[in-house]
Amino acid sequence: MLITLYSTEGCHLCEQAYGLLLDAGMKERVQVVDIAFDDVLFSRYGVTIPVLSVQLHDDSISELGWPFDAAELAAWLESNGIN
Repeated sequence: MLITLYSTEGCHLCEQAYGLLLDAGMKERVQVVDIAFDDVLFSRYGVTIPVLSVQLHDDSISELGWPFDAAELAAWLESNGIN
C-alpha cells in the first residue's frame, strides 16, 4: 500500500514527518507530493501539511495530520494494515 506524504519544499515539519516514515521502514512505500504545484491540493492542505494519506481497499482514504510522533505513526500504520 502506497503512503502519500503531502508536503512542500522547505517545510521543516514535512522533513520531520518523512524522517519518521524512514525510521518506521516505509521508504519504499512513500510517495512525496508537493502541494505547491496543484491548486486543489494547496487549497486542501496548504495550512495543514505535512499530511499522510493512504487509499484503503474499500476506496476510502485514511489521513494522519501533523503533529504526530513515532508511536502515533506506528498506530496509524497498524490500523491501516501497513507493516
